Amino acid sequence: MIDGGRDSAMLRLTIGEAHARQGDIEAAMTHLRQAIALEPDYSAAWRALGRLQLKAGDEPAALETFRQGLEAARRRGDMQIVRELEVRVKRLEKS
Repeated sequence: MIDGGRDSAMLRLTIGEAHARQGDIEAAMTHLRQAIALEPDYSAAWRALGRLQLKAGDEPAALETFRQGLEAARRRGDMQIVRELEVRVKRLEKS
């Protein structure tokens, strides 16, 4: 689909999550970053990227990603992700 010109943020999120399930964190992050590049307010992609960074042990990157995702979620009005990312940001700021 990507090669056929049907690239989208949702497609990249799906591919990124599939790579993450298979344990290929680097490929997953690459696709999630592309999802964000395609649609900067795609809060689900920000959340997924932050989770992977946290899983990889990169807390500073995860904190920054969650902060940016929080702003995207607020702009988009995605209150469920807003609440989740507020909690994640607070926890990371305390650690």
